[in-house]
Amino acid sequence: MNTIPLGPLMIDIAGLQLSELDRERLAHPLVGGVILFARNYRDTGQLTALCADIHGLRSPALPIAIDHEGGLVQRCRDGFTPVPAMRRLGELWDRDVAAARAAAADIGYLLAAELRACGVDFSFTPVLDLDWGPSGVIGDRAFHRDPVAVTDLAGALIDGLRTAGMGCCGKHFPGHGWVVADSHLAIPVDERSLAEMAPDLQPYRHLRLDAVMPAHVIYPQVDSRPAGFSPVWLTMLRREFGFDGVIFSDDLSMEGASVAGGMVQRAEAAWSAGCDVLLVCNAPDSVASLLENWQPAHDPVRSARLVRLAPGDGWQQDAVRYAAGRAAVQSLAPEAILSTTPTRCHDVRHNAASRSVFACQ
Repeated sequence: MNTIPLGPLMIDIAGLQLSELDRERLAHPLVGGVILFARNYRDTGQLTALCADIHGLRSPALPIAIDHEGGLVQRCRDGFTPVPAMRRLGELWDRDVAAARAAAADIGYLLAAELRACGVDFSFTPVLDLDWGPSGVIGDRAFHRDPVAVTDLAGALIDGLRTAGMGCCGKHFPGHGWVVADSHLAIPVDERSLAEMAPDLQPYRHLRLDAVMPAHVIYPQVDSRPAGFSPVWLTMLRREFGFDGVIFSDDLSMEGASVAGGMVQRAEAAWSAGCDVLLVCNAPDSVASLLENWQPAHDPVRSARLVRLAPGDGWQQDAVRYAAGRAAVQSLAPEAILSTTPTRCHDVRHNAASRSVFACQ
C-alpha cells in the first residue's frame, strides 16, 4: 500500500466497482477522498467491497463520503431505512421539544450506523439552512425557520452521528435558505446585510462542527464572491467562529461556481479562499484537467484536518440505539418505513436506480 498524504480534491467514480482509470486517479497525490452517488450502489455486499477496495488503495485511507440527509437527499434507498426529511423533526419540535431532540439523536445514530456498516466514512449532513420559505432546493431539508430549533435539533442529530463514530458537516454556510435560485442551476444572490443574516449564522456560532460546506451564493453586502470562493466569509468562519475543522467546497461543477471561471480557476479560487477540500462531481473531464494542470503546494495542516474526520476504529453497532432510530423514523414517517424490514445495519440494501432531484447522476 502506497503512503500518500491526502490531497485537496474529492472526486467521484463511474460505477459499482473501481475501473483502472479510477485506480489511477485515486492514487494521484492531489486526490484526498471519494464521494459516492446512487449509481455506485447495487447491494450491501457490493458497497462494502467497493469501500474496502477504496480504503485499501493508499495510506492514510481515502475517506469515503456521501450525501445522505434524509428525505429526498438520500442516496441509499431500497431496504435502507428511509430517513424522513428534517422538517418532520422541526414539526415535532413545535409540539414537544424533548421528544424531537431525542428523535433527532436516535435518527442521527441510525443514519451513521447504516452507512458505517458498509464502510462509508461520513455524510454531508446536517443542513443548517433556515427554512425561510422561498428556497425550493432547501425546502424540507431544513429543520425549521427558528435558529434555536435548528441549533437544538442539529446538535442532537450530531450527537447521534458521533455516537456511531461519524463526524458531521454543517451546510450551507452562511445560509442558503433565503434565496430562491438553486445553485445547482443558477448563481443565487442574497441581498441581505450581515446584520440581517444573524439568524442564519446562529447555528454555526453555537454548534461544534467537524466540517462545514459554504454555499455557492453571493452575499454582495459582505463580498462580491460566492461564500465558497470568499476569503472574507471563510476567514470569518475560522477567526470569529473559531472553526478548525474541514471546509469543503460545494461541488465545483455546479452552475453557482461558474462565476470563478473554468475548473482550474474555480479550484484555485476555492483553495486560495480557504477551502481545505474541493468537491468535483460528475465531471470526469474536469477531474482530468485538474490532475494535469492544477499544481497547489501540499498543505499538511489542511491534509491533517481531513485525516481527523475519518471515523475511529473499534465501533460496533448498538442494537438498542439502532432499534430506537428505527422507532423514531416510524413515529415520524410510518408510511415510509413500512416498505423496509432491516433489523441490523448489515441487512440494508441499496437501489442504484433511486435518485433525488438533487442527486448528481
